[in-house]
Amino acid sequence: MSSSPEVVVIDYGAGNLLSVKRGLETVGAKVTLSSNPEVILLAKKLVLPGVGAFPKAMQALIDQDLVSTIQEFVKSGNPLLAICLGMQLLMDESEEFGLTSGLGLIPGRVVQIPSTSTDGGLQKIPHIGWNELQAADKRKDWSETLLQDIQSGESVYFVHSYMAQPINPLHRVAEANYGGHQISAVISKDRITGCQFHPEKSGDVGLKILRRFVSE
Repeated sequence: MSSSPEVVVIDYGAGNLLSVKRGLETVGAKVTLSSNPEVILLAKKLVLPGVGAFPKAMQALIDQDLVSTIQEFVKSGNPLLAICLGMQLLMDESEEFGLTSGLGLIPGRVVQIPSTSTDGGLQKIPHIGWNELQAADKRKDWSETLLQDIQSGESVYFVHSYMAQPINPLHRVAEANYGGHQISAVISKDRITGCQFHPEKSGDVGLKILRRFVSE
């Protein structure tokens, strides 16, 4: 049997695959794009990208028999990185266009970002652009996470209208303040990490995160 690829990026029709692939290759990864469950299960590291709407993405995973495949991969203990909508898919369910079940890998729900700031002013939805990362309330630092090479206050690039709300606050690694609302920017459980932002579009900061993922 040939050795498995260093990183497999799941190709299920709902991700910015080439941008993610280029970002991973920039930090030295050997990357394979695949929707084949056998290839995915053999991966040393797995990336779940995502753009668009939660229900459509989940249906695509269901149609390609990838829900149980991803869940089985996680049981192997190998690292999984989920990006943007991919991070939201990790949760139990999402309120986008009605209630839709997710992968159930990190307990919690995906909800819409409020259209008003905490001081009552209107704010733009989606949340688009650069925003600073801050340690989540229950985190003293980012040691032993994909952010351990990042300083608090460094900025990354977001594009999203919904946000993940993990039930366990210990699953929140980093947050971003948007209109006074604390948005889950990075979540983690065991060897699963989700980034709400796009590391592949976040310059040197994003590349540091991808490099840590590839090298861990």
